[in-house]
Amino acid sequence: MSMDPFLKRYKEFGHDIVPENIGIRQSIRINTLKISEKDCVSRLKKKGVHLERIPFLKHGYWVSSSFNLVSTQEYLQGYYYIQEAASQVPVEVLNPVSSDKVLDMAASPGSKTTQLAQRMGNKGTIIALESNRFRIPKLVNNLERLGVKNTIVYHKDARYASDLGLEFDKVLLDAPCSGNFTQDRDWFAKRSLSDLPVMAKLQRSLLAVAVDVLRSGGVLVYSTCSLEPEENEQVIEWALENLPVSLEKTGLSVGESGLTEKTVLCRRFWPDTSGTQGFFVAKLIRK
Repeated sequence: MSMDPFLKRYKEFGHDIVPENIGIRQSIRINTLKISEKDCVSRLKKKGVHLERIPFLKHGYWVSSSFNLVSTQEYLQGYYYIQEAASQVPVEVLNPVSSDKVLDMAASPGSKTTQLAQRMGNKGTIIALESNRFRIPKLVNNLERLGVKNTIVYHKDARYASDLGLEFDKVLLDAPCSGNFTQDRDWFAKRSLSDLPVMAKLQRSLLAVAVDVLRSGGVLVYSTCSLEPEENEQVIEWALENLPVSLEKTGLSVGESGLTEKTVLCRRFWPDTSGTQGFFVAKLIRK
């Protein structure tokens, strides 16, 4: 039986992955806009939840419990958000502060939008864009549940973000992507290598707009939950060649370097070694 072409590539990249053997631990982010980290940990421990601090995140914990964590009073009150560990990394790298004007280009369901607001102490301004109007209610619900007050939501395709006429200090482009097998057990059956150029074209167009609305010296974080170089290293190499940006260190101590010489400063999260879903993060500065 021939090996799946994606798995074959992963092996060539140094990762001999057996999908059935990969288990992703559940994780949460404690929302300090509503409760102190200490108090939330204490409350969850009293309910029998086992928590383990995630060393590369500011408010992230790996968790295990005998019940569904969306069923607690603490969840409903917005004291924590169920968010995969690697998904919490882009906002850590972007590191927004209370005086920033931030653009979140693909916001729903609000995982990273609410995390941005938390890092900013509910100060500054976040503009959150979502192109699918049916996904907006979930985004708004999460913003309200987690007590976010510094965010304006637009039903807008981020490819037209320039229409806003605004310049941003920081931009988060957690780009639409092909995903990875840890999030969908039927992923390999649904995907082929020929799909990737279409997604990469969209990602490049979004990245060009992200740079266009970013002030000189501003920070842009590009991330995907894809393991495919067409959607990651190749997009960043295109940006370095065609857009006024430079690649910077992410400051992360986890993950592996990008696959090419030009993208060595990027970070890749491989599920077989990181204990997280597949993920890619790059930090760019507008010249």
